[in-house]
Amino acid sequence: MTFPHSRPAPAFDLFNVYFERIYDPTMHIVFAFDGHLNETFLQTATMHMLRANPYLRSRFAEGNGMPCWEEIPEAEWEQAFVHLSPGDADTISMPPEYPPAPLNVRNGPQMRVTLTRQEKEDQITVTCHHGFADAGGLRDLARSLFATYQELLKNPDFQPTPTGWYDRSTAPYLALFTDEDMRVAQKKEGPFVDRWRFPAEQRGRGTPRIASRTLSPERLQQAKAFGREHDATINDIMIAAFFLAFQTIRNDPADIGEPRAILTSADLRRPLVQSGDADGSAGTSTYATDATGEYQPMNLSISYEVTLTVGDKANLDDIIGQVTTITKQRKAEGLALGLGCALFYEEICATGMPAIQQFFDGMFQSYETNGQKNPVFSNIGILREEDFLPLTGINSRPLILEDVCILPCVCWPFGFLMALSTFRDSMTIITAYEEGPYSQKKIEEFLALVDWYLP
Repeated sequence: MTFPHSRPAPAFDLFNVYFERIYDPTMHIVFAFDGHLNETFLQTATMHMLRANPYLRSRFAEGNGMPCWEEIPEAEWEQAFVHLSPGDADTISMPPEYPPAPLNVRNGPQMRVTLTRQEKEDQITVTCHHGFADAGGLRDLARSLFATYQELLKNPDFQPTPTGWYDRSTAPYLALFTDEDMRVAQKKEGPFVDRWRFPAEQRGRGTPRIASRTLSPERLQQAKAFGREHDATINDIMIAAFFLAFQTIRNDPADIGEPRAILTSADLRRPLVQSGDADGSAGTSTYATDATGEYQPMNLSISYEVTLTVGDKANLDDIIGQVTTITKQRKAEGLALGLGCALFYEEICATGMPAIQQFFDGMFQSYETNGQKNPVFSNIGILREEDFLPLTGINSRPLILEDVCILPCVCWPFGFLMALSTFRDSMTIITAYEEGPYSQKKIEEFLALVDWYLP
């Protein structure tokens, strides 16, 4: 009997799979083009990517021991490509009103490309599970897909370079630190304290929906001007507006003047590149990169808390100083920003699956008992045309990328997540939620408040 090839699932992957108890970890990046791609070459590009990357052609397998990434039969790869003709799909919108179907991490493959064809345009959705990659990894996955497609148009025999079973663990990152660095980071790392939550109509599950607002380039310029006055970044300003909108939508006197927290994320790719990792400099990590020097898709993001104390009827000017103080302290940590988080995950995983299950049982029980879950804000960053273009459509016509956005994980009570991405200087704030447990009216009101608090 031939056993499938497999590799252990590292700590970041394990945790991002098991967070499924509080949200759906599926993510999507959606592209709108002004014409039609060659569907045959797009499907071939998808299959070639699975052939090149063993993790993409795997499932998250759970057995008696620790979970692993386990290859699936080639006959099951076809699930990675879906073609919806005009008669099969509703009129497309950007962003969509409803998220695409979730990706089953335990079935595989770990990538799904959906071509939604309309009369004069194509919408391409690249889907992955957070257990496989974070939002940065999803972006890189889409970039690789289109690069492979474009190479196939020039040379139908093109094959991307095989990645092999590359290291997805925190080991290359942890190798950058001394034992003393780790001791200090562990001492500083404290548990997150949940003190509030988004207003819910009821518990349970509902209908997945998307809500968003796209802000004009003029709004971005106004935000930048405000940032220059207060020595604040766009990320700082968005954190502040998100916090104020959350406090306002709750309208709870208990929040006024009391410490309240949000979670936000940091992508380790940037400090790793700044440390010289991408060019292979001595003393840096050894994460696998592709032909362009970009990291192979994986989880390289960490979370940290921003705790603020805000008075009644506060505005952006009143709290931006608190935000910048915290984020500057975090930035000063550089590479060590994610060290405590990585060590926390590794420490739990080192003791085996019972400890991991106990951690998630305890976390979920806490939410059930106190009904609190701090909200999450994620700044995905700038989505640049040059990362995905040039692309050639049918009849050899160069395609224009009309729009692109990332659809975040779908949340239900008590989880709540808002993401920000920027394309052509237009900022899009977006949340994916389950209607029923959450009110569509309340969600739209919240996004309007974020808009209102921004400069």
